[in-house]
Amino acid sequence: MEEEPVVMPGDEDEPVGPKKVGLRTLHFECGMWGGADHPFVGRFARGNGRKTEEIPSRFGPGNETDPLSYYQRKGDTPYVLSGQRSELRSRLGWAVIRAIYDGLPDFQVRRLESMGFGPFLRLEELAPDVALIQALKERWDPECHAFLFPWGHMVPTLEDVVRITGLRVDGQAVTGTTYTSYQEPVERLLELEVRGERSSLVGRTALQASLGVASARHRMGEEQEEYLARLTEDARAVLAEEEGEAEDRDLRRFLILVIGKLILGTRGDPVSCRCLPLLEDLTQVGSYAWGAALLAHLFDSLGTSSRETGVARFFPLLQVWTYYHLPSLRRGVARRRGAVPLLQRWRFCHDERSLRRQVTLIHDAMDTIPFGHVQWTPYVGEDDATQPSVERGRPYFGRDIWLHCFNTVVPLHHGLVARTLGLHQAVVEFPTRQRSWERPGRSFRGIQQVTDWTVRVREQLDDWERRGKEVVSEAASDEDYYRAYARRYGAQVYRGTRRPLDPEGRIASLEGVLHSTIQQRDDLQALVDQLRGELERAQQMVGGASSSREDPGRSVLEGQLAAAAARAEDTLAQLREREQELRTALAQTTALEAEMAELRLRPEAAEATRWRQEAEAAARWQ
Repeated sequence: MEEEPVVMPGDEDEPVGPKKVGLRTLHFECGMWGGADHPFVGRFARGNGRKTEEIPSRFGPGNETDPLSYYQRKGDTPYVLSGQRSELRSRLGWAVIRAIYDGLPDFQVRRLESMGFGPFLRLEELAPDVALIQALKERWDPECHAFLFPWGHMVPTLEDVVRITGLRVDGQAVTGTTYTSYQEPVERLLELEVRGERSSLVGRTALQASLGVASARHRMGEEQEEYLARLTEDARAVLAEEEGEAEDRDLRRFLILVIGKLILGTRGDPVSCRCLPLLEDLTQVGSYAWGAALLAHLFDSLGTSSRETGVARFFPLLQVWTYYHLPSLRRGVARRRGAVPLLQRWRFCHDERSLRRQVTLIHDAMDTIPFGHVQWTPYVGEDDATQPSVERGRPYFGRDIWLHCFNTVVPLHHGLVARTLGLHQAVVEFPTRQRSWERPGRSFRGIQQVTDWTVRVREQLDDWERRGKEVVSEAASDEDYYRAYARRYGAQVYRGTRRPLDPEGRIASLEGVLHSTIQQRDDLQALVDQLRGELERAQQMVGGASSSREDPGRSVLEGQLAAAAARAEDTLAQLREREQELRTALAQTTALEAEMAELRLRPEAAEATRWRQEAEAAARWQ
């Protein structure tokens, strides 16, 4: 896909720079209510001049020998202010939205079901694994919109979105015109006010209050079930029970809350009304590809600065995506086997170690995952009949396609992950940042002008309407891709503390070629077994030499099968020899790189020793 220059004004609510956080700030701002209402667990940082003092958790540090084994079932994820870099925090309002949804009249629930939001709104809240999301964010390449791992590119696809969230990924693109001010449509359709003259934001508290939830704070000693029941009753007492203009207004308010805080969430407390023009005709709301917009919004968030401090986008998608594709990193436990959407099957187990410690251990695990443990096709065997949205979205699966969410227009490079389609990964041109508006950090602040995105990005919109371009691959193995990948990224694919010194990607390339050879060996072994089985059945059918003279055709078939089996076994033997050679070369290269690293460090160590001796000598003379 060619990438055309597109001007992106960006979101008004996105800050110009990283959020400034004092050293006394507690970093566990989960949910729509403030972090101070949560039980105090984990660690926090205390300011003391320039230094940062860590207060240890009362629950202990966990099992340091196994980075992914020790979890606590209750409590909130600890957020630690490191003093050197900003950490991600969750800003979703899942519990409040679910409580309001449960308080809606039955006819409103049926309307939401017909729009396709039913499965998504019935999802139970998944506690955020902030450490996992932070580690993934640090491996995101904004140039190709994919994660970089030692085994190659990986990227969430439209199939992942629909299977995990249940949101629709087919239909009309979520796009239209953005305005300098949304005051008129907000007053007319929601009977609320925006936060400024040139703004698309409404206050989250005012929006919740209009739906019956005047206060979303926990009361002293209130259990979670009691809290949700209270919010549901408050919403039920306010929401209109009869159909008419009032019920349309209530439904639009609720949809703005769902879309603005969950699907297309922002990092600030206010809720964006950018999509309000699409909600004016409620009969058309269900025709939009909200799942594709969620993915575009998520890609845009992953491409922001690593110093960003909020996880505003729908992070559970990445969390569950990791559970299925990288089971070695699974930090959750199954709670409802067979439930759909797939997000309902998991519960995150909280880890009480410091956030930075967790992120480091996750990076170490990512660097050492065997290539064969990566699940490229984890949904084989799923019952698609239980998810009609999967069947509707299938024409959009396995395609390079542009994703749209108003001013966010990003490419989904499915060709980089052809292995998710059961194909071998061919060498492709790795995308680079060539568009003038594509930036490594945040969007520009403010809505600059009235822009009709259906005209501004007409070519990309036509691509969506054509359903993109189908991904095909004629590669017989992944070897060439692994070599090209290692040459392009080298040591960038390693992020952990125990990463090998592999600046030119020799180790990663050999590991990839070895893995590809093992795959070929396994495939060929299966073919040999099949041929031998066919040969044995043919010999039994012939029934001996006398039968062969009576039926020459069977004898010829037997000879052809025997020759094919012999050729396959010869090739298999050659592959096994090559596998052994690659293992030897990998071991030698790893040892050589380690020796070179030691040689590089020796002068530095000698210099440090000399400085220490001089400092000690100077101290003795004082």
